[in-house]
Amino acid sequence: MEFLKINASHGEGGGQIVRSAITLSCITNQPIHLENIRKNRKVSGLRPQHITSIRILQKIANAKTIGAEIGSTELKFIPGKIESLKLNEDVGTAGSISLILQVLIPVIAITQNKIELTIKGGTDVLWSPSIDYTNNVLKEAYAKMGIKFSVELYKRGYYPKGGGEIKLHVSPSNLKSMSFLQRKTNLVKVICTFSKLSINKIEKLVFNIENKLTKKNFIVETEIKNEDAIDSGASLLLCSLDNNSVIGIDSLFDKKSQNFNINFDKFVSNSLGVDENLADMLVVPASLGSKKTVFHVKKISKHLETNLFVTSKITGCKYGIGRLNDGFEVIIEGVSNSSIK
Repeated sequence: MEFLKINASHGEGGGQIVRSAITLSCITNQPIHLENIRKNRKVSGLRPQHITSIRILQKIANAKTIGAEIGSTELKFIPGKIESLKLNEDVGTAGSISLILQVLIPVIAITQNKIELTIKGGTDVLWSPSIDYTNNVLKEAYAKMGIKFSVELYKRGYYPKGGGEIKLHVSPSNLKSMSFLQRKTNLVKVICTFSKLSINKIEKLVFNIENKLTKKNFIVETEIKNEDAIDSGASLLLCSLDNNSVIGIDSLFDKKSQNFNINFDKFVSNSLGVDENLADMLVVPASLGSKKTVFHVKKISKHLETNLFVTSKITGCKYGIGRLNDGFEVIIEGVSNSSIK
């Protein structure tokens, strides 16, 4: 058996390269051998949320693995035939559900299958998109690219205990190549959820955000929800959506500062097509489209660089990056491989 060998310490050297590689391994039916997984991290090797992603993909794709254990810095992943399934899974920690969904959604949708997955874990945790970001920003961008999914939230799960629970539905999809170039709307949605915190405190913080947005000539729609969780916590999302752009930014409530440490100026000043976190999530589906996907983004992040690297290595797609006056243009030419349709 011939494995495609990938150095997982390339670029940002974290879990992103693992997620993208196993996703594309399933879609393209290409066995992969990952080396140096998270080698430069304080705690190296695979973590529980990576193992959960791998375990679920094993079931969906009838895959075989070597090295799929916590702390392993090498992984061999051998995909098989992908099936539509109903599954119940538990990360067992406050590991990010959203990062796991980033792996599963493209695999199921692009290979023309279905999944109904109930999963427990962290819905709103550090170093990960919140479940609200996934269900509003990523969902909107993927819908424009022909990928349809829905997330039903049963319970919030904050760090450190987790205990959140969602149900994911993914349907067979027909990929479309898209352009995300410029934000033209001045409408902003503000979504805030909290548990076991003072509603007066939360409302005051959100009101301050609303005022700042209004002063910048945005029209604001606000939603504040008290949703019970095992741990106290809160999550904030700002997003703007139109035909030409999908932009979001999220933040968790910082108990030390008693505030949302959200980069407000970063959101307000971005008049381009996507935010920098969404940019790297678009690479996998863009690489498999039939035409060119183009998006404008303020910054080329390490995650985006890493995803472009691993995706082009596995699919053979071509990409280019150009400088704009206020950011960058990324062009990805999809391979439209009929063997994965």
